[in-house]
This record gives sequence, structure tokens and C-alpha cells, in this order.
Amino acid sequence: MRAAAYLYALAIYGFIFLPVAVLVLFSFQGTLFPIPPFNGPSLRWYAAVLSDARLTAGLVNSILVALLSSALATGLGFLAAWGFARFHLPGSALLRGIITLPLTVSYLIIGMGLLIFFNWIGFPKSLAAAGIGHVVINLPLCFAILYSQMGENQANIERAARDLGASEAKLLLLVTAPMMWPALFAAFFLSMTFSWDEFVISFLLTRFDTTLPVEIWNMLRAGLNPKTNAVGALVFGVSVVLAIVFELIAFRKRPQ
Repeated sequence: MRAAAYLYALAIYGFIFLPVAVLVLFSFQGTLFPIPPFNGPSLRWYAAVLSDARLTAGLVNSILVALLSSALATGLGFLAAWGFARFHLPGSALLRGIITLPLTVSYLIIGMGLLIFFNWIGFPKSLAAAGIGHVVINLPLCFAILYSQMGENQANIERAARDLGASEAKLLLLVTAPMMWPALFAAFFLSMTFSWDEFVISFLLTRFDTTLPVEIWNMLRAGLNPKTNAVGALVFGVSVVLAIVFELIAFRKRPQ
């Protein structure tokens, strides 16, 4: 039974990670064609990616959009979670459901809705529009993470801080936020991970200045080559780094 369990786990992980392993392997291909037999290793295509102005601009744009949209989504999610956890609002269950509703909606539908809305109000396609779209899809996730971590123990500490004369602003910044830092980091890094490699909304809401996933799609229109493999490997590497940082910060054991 144990051998069967190991084989099953190996098959599952192989099914998930084998395509990624092939992509990373052939990103080091030394020839023009990313097909067997493997001829490498070579950093030729990584150098070509880093010397491509459009790809490097897309990389910077993706980082900026991910950082700013994740920070905004985390901040808004924190305020919304705190409001719902600390105050009794009429119809709060319905309102919480509305906030988390985008989690169940296709990114394509959200992107098309935002595109129609922005055209209606005269807001041009831009990185700012894509960033707003990323806030829309990441805010529900941030809200769900933060709301689940706001317990009665924190509420008692907040009441004590109010009794000592703390204003609501100082309460949020100096009491609630420090107590919630693991959940805040988790929400922020998960938002960054989703925003970093998001394609559909970025494709619909940008025009000239685009993110890296959109630039990768433009490259794929001309067919596969080791350069696209190198870009894909870089995107995967950044996602792995973000996931590792998230694990180290949010889930490390506190000293006893």
C-alpha cells in the first residue's frame, strides 16, 4: 500500500511539474530550436531576454503593478475586514458575500466588465487600468484571509487601547496591524503572486505599456523558441521566490 501511495504521489507531482521542468530545461537550449535533443546548457537566451527592451519594460511594469495593486488590495481588504469584524452592520452577511463574489467570477468576465466601464467613463487603457483590475480580483482574497484572522482576543486588546485614549487611526496602525502582520503578509504576497503572472485582465486593459505576460503572449504569436522558454522560466522563478518568502514570513514558527 505504501508503494502504491508513493507511486500515486509521484504520478500527481509529475503531471503537475513535468511541463514546467521541460520549459526550464529547454530555456538552457543552446540552439535556435527548443526541441530534443537537448544542446546545452547555455545562458544565451537569458541574455537575449535581459537585453530585449520590450521584455525588460514589461518586467518592470509587472513588478510595479503587482506591488502597488497588492498593497492597495491588502489595505482595502484590511479596512473592510476590520469594519465587518468589529461593527454590527445591517445585512453584513450579504455584504460580505458581495465582497467575495469576484472569487467565483471568471477573470474574462471581470476584465470585459471593467473594459466596458472604463470606456463609458472615458478612462483609457493603461497600466493604471490593469492595476485597478488586479485590485478588483485580489481584494476579495485579501478580505477573506484577514477577516478569518480577526478574533475576539484582538478585539479585547483594541478595547483596552481605546480605554487608554488611543484614536481609531492609532488603534489601526499601532495595535491592530501589528497583531495582524502574518495575515497581512500572507494576503500581500498571495496578491503579488496572482498579479505577477495575470494575463487576461492585463491584456484587455493595457495598450502600449503592457505587463510581462502580455509580452510573452506577443512573442508566442510568432511561435515557440528558446527565448520564450527563458521568459517563462523567469516568471516561474519569481513566483517560486514569492512563495518561499511567503512561507518564511507567514508560517515560520515563533520562538517559544
